[in-house]
Amino acid sequence: MREQVPLAPYTTISLGGPARYFADCRSEEEVREGLRFARSRGLPAQIIGGGSNVIFPDAGFPGLVLRVALDGLTVRQDRDTTEVDAGAGLVWDELVEETVRRGLTGIECLSGIPGLVGGTPIQNVGAYGQEVAETITGVTCLAHDSLERVTVDAAGCGFGYRTSRFKREDRDRFVVLGVTFRLRRNAVPALRYQELASAVAEKANLARLPPADAIALVRQAVLDLRRRKSMVLDAGDPNARSVGSFFLNPVLSAAAFAELERRWKAAGGSAPIPTFPTPPGVKVPAAWLVEQAGFKKGHRQDGAGISSRHALALVNLGGTTAQLLALAEAIEGAVREKFGVRLEREPVVVSPALR
Repeated sequence: MREQVPLAPYTTISLGGPARYFADCRSEEEVREGLRFARSRGLPAQIIGGGSNVIFPDAGFPGLVLRVALDGLTVRQDRDTTEVDAGAGLVWDELVEETVRRGLTGIECLSGIPGLVGGTPIQNVGAYGQEVAETITGVTCLAHDSLERVTVDAAGCGFGYRTSRFKREDRDRFVVLGVTFRLRRNAVPALRYQELASAVAEKANLARLPPADAIALVRQAVLDLRRRKSMVLDAGDPNARSVGSFFLNPVLSAAAFAELERRWKAAGGSAPIPTFPTPPGVKVPAAWLVEQAGFKKGHRQDGAGISSRHALALVNLGGTTAQLLALAEAIEGAVREKFGVRLEREPVVVSPALR
């Protein structure tokens, strides 16, 4: 247990003041001890992993920050499927790399995503046509109130687009300790995202490759795409000081999309609005809305800005959390005013410290 620990180094966006108390937890019992410590002193507790989806206030956090560092990997093979148990503290891309090395499909399109395994079920991590909800069979948790271990099956996770029960109604109720995935062996990846399919097609015909080579090729193509967008961790890339995509792609009802089209045409727009069919609504790229509202790649406002390579990535340019959130609010206001669409934030923005 340490005191007055700066939180910026524990986040990918490098923002945040000090935590009153901070502890790394490398076992289930250490998580329990940390929660007991906070409870006995009436302190709030905040759980973090890789810090890739969290933003702390400049004033810091007045309670205890617990960083879950439980690692470990167990692989169980059946005829055509393989179950993988991964500790919450395992680096996500190391897990993806290992499953690809073993010739397993199911999470290869999620290569290069920063963070740890424990965060993936919370926000139902997804990219390039894949999401973890398709392969997760169970999530092992510790309940905050009882400090008992609880296992939640896939159906009980309440997965949705970039969300789950752990992010919605049960936010801050559980600490994720480990996740179980069911992956396939000897299967060629199914590509559902056109940008990725085109990138792979430029390299080879997947159908003509052995499954293991096809999986490895898809992983490499995903990593190449993410690097071009500064969406992999790189200390030398100023665009990488972010939390990835800051806004979710809004899913609109038919009526809401019709209103968006009306506003777009009234503003002089002639090109069709890009969409992705997502029953029961229509998904509109948030990046398109942001740029059409006047916030282009490379935009800068005080010490924060928009990545020069990705319109959804808000980056820390040596500023403060307050400046970053001011930029986010300006973008949200402009999109709402021009299109009548409310953007939803993807990262967890921790409430300001109470002193």
